[in-house]
Amino acid sequence: MELEPKSREALIAQRIKESETHAFKAVFPGTTNHHNTMFGGTVLSLMDEIAFMTATRFCRKPIVTVSSDKIDFKHAIPAGTLIELIGKVSRVGRSSLDVQIDVYIESMYRDGREKAITGTFTLVAINENKRPVPVLD
Repeated sequence: MELEPKSREALIAQRIKESETHAFKAVFPGTTNHHNTMFGGTVLSLMDEIAFMTATRFCRKPIVTVSSDKIDFKHAIPAGTLIELIGKVSRVGRSSLDVQIDVYIESMYRDGREKAITGTFTLVAINENKRPVPVLD
């Protein structure tokens, strides 16, 4: 049964709201580079993981990452800080969706925070044969 356009838009808006994903992590020396800032590959891995969780929560189907686009490293993430990663669906296609990931830095001992990194990941819903399927039925 095909949803009417208004019903589909309302369903998508509701799912986007419900699937927004937040995760926090402390930045310890084991995740930093020789500059004592978080290693870029570690941050990208965390971002991809949050994108996967967000997309899965949105469509409740098996999901794979097919691309990342325009990852902007605006600020280094120093050791001894907290980061919050926020994933939000930004585009819904037939079998794919985009998830924007924002990473914020927070001091452990002072108020305030700033956006450090932003990027977009494209993920595809798949079936048991690893073939694309609609993200929404």
